[in-house]
Amino acid sequence: MDTQAIRAQMRTLVVGHVPSNVRSFKFNIFDGEPKVSTLGFHIDPKPFEGRVIATTDEAIVVKTGRAEFAVLDRSLVTEVPDEGARVQVEPYVRRRFDGQRAETPEEHTEFTADGKPYTVQRFVLGSAPAKLPIPVPRCPELQALIQQMEELPAPDGYRRITHLLVDAGARDFTWVDPLPKDIIATPPTIAFTVATAKFQGRVAVQYKRGLDLYAVELHCDGELVERVDEVFFDALGETLERLIDDGSWRRIRVHCLSGRKSVRH
Repeated sequence: MDTQAIRAQMRTLVVGHVPSNVRSFKFNIFDGEPKVSTLGFHIDPKPFEGRVIATTDEAIVVKTGRAEFAVLDRSLVTEVPDEGARVQVEPYVRRRFDGQRAETPEEHTEFTADGKPYTVQRFVLGSAPAKLPIPVPRCPELQALIQQMEELPAPDGYRRITHLLVDAGARDFTWVDPLPKDIIATPPTIAFTVATAKFQGRVAVQYKRGLDLYAVELHCDGELVERVDEVFFDALGETLERLIDDGSWRRIRVHCLSGRKSVRH
């Protein structure tokens, strides 16, 4: 979508939909690019509802408030609604493995001096973690792999590697947590099942002690179908994206609440 062209057209597109006593209007563009706050943090947009007031070959304009609008990249929406339809829109948000939004405050149980429990919510500004569902291991190399997958960015620069795994439907995690004497015979490994348009099956990320590098294996029906050796830690996200990420996470979910049946993409 040509965002510059859309910006230039907006006044024409919304004419007749802004009250006569309102001098200006606001709009947000949803084109698959991450939103950034005034403090420079990536933010995840909330779902919203509105009425479609205009469509072009590239964009769908939704009125969300008295003088507020959302512009959706037509190539990314899951359904193309008719003008006049009321819709619910869910732009992409980073999520955790339990399905909750990644920026959801973490809850911890603490205890008072006399032993009474109480719940503490912790929220770090700009943080949107997706912790792997793996207990703290004894093997330092496996600890490092977990930390890297949770903290290193995916190639898009918006998600972390673990967000990439969530978007690929990663589940059924297993891991190998060896003793130091067994690290060569049984390498530290994290394995999981994914299901995307690019690959469906088991993925294993192994640490190779001799090379101090990683290897990524793809298994389908119990058979090894691809193996990538000598993966540096800072290329792990790029490798996993190439192997399993089909890009569907960028889609904007549009649900028609009223109006004629929309065209499904």
